[in-house]
Amino acid sequence: MITTVAFDADDTLVDIRTAVNAGLSAVTAAVADPALTLELFAADAEDHWTLLAERPARDIRAAAMRHTLARAGREHELDHWLELFFEVRYAHSHPFPDVSAVLDKLSRDYRLGYATNANSMAERCGLGGRFAFELYALENGVPKKPHRGFFDAVLAAASAQPHEVVYVGDSYDHDVVGAAGAGLRTVWLNRTGVPAPGPVRPDAVITELAQLPDAVAELHV
Repeated sequence: MITTVAFDADDTLVDIRTAVNAGLSAVTAAVADPALTLELFAADAEDHWTLLAERPARDIRAAAMRHTLARAGREHELDHWLELFFEVRYAHSHPFPDVSAVLDKLSRDYRLGYATNANSMAERCGLGGRFAFELYALENGVPKKPHRGFFDAVLAAASAQPHEVVYVGDSYDHDVVGAAGAGLRTVWLNRTGVPAPGPVRPDAVITELAQLPDAVAELHV
C-alpha cells in the first residue's frame, strides 16, 4: 500500500529555468560588461554543475559566477553579484501552474514529501506548508541523488518501507534509477516524451503533472 508521495523540486514542482534565467539576466544587465554576456554566464554555470556535481548548490553557483567574472578581472565583485542573483532567482521561483491542484488532490490520500538535491527551499518557492517533510541533500549528512543514502533518508523521513513510497521527478538518472535502486516506486515526469536512456523502467511515466494522481492510483492495482 502506498502511503507517501515524495517529490523532486527543480523542473518537477518548481520552474527553476525561468527563475535562474531571470537571476542571470539581472546580473548580466547590472554588470554591464559587453564581454560578460548572459550566454557566457549560463555556459559557465552549466559546466560547473557538471564539474562540481557533489558540491552544495550555492557553492556551485558561486564558483561558476566567479569563473565568469574572472574573465574580465572582476572576480572580486562576486559577493555582490551572487546576492543579486539569488534575490532575483528566489523572487521568480514559483511552482508550475498545475502543482497546487495536484498537491491538493494527493494530500487527501497520501503524506507528501519534498526531497531535492538543490537549494529550492519550499518556503521560498511558494510551497511552504505543503509537505509532511522536507529533505535537502548535503544537510544533516544526507548525500546527493542518486546515492542510495538520499533515498534512505526519504524513507526515514516518511517512516515508511520502500514499497510504500512513490518518488516523482524529471531526471531519469537521479529520480528513476536512484529511487528504484533503493526499492521505491517511481514516476518519471517526462515532459518531452524522450525514450528512457537506460534499462531501468519507471513504474509509471507521465508527460504532465496533472496526470500524477491517476498514475499513483494505478500503482495500487
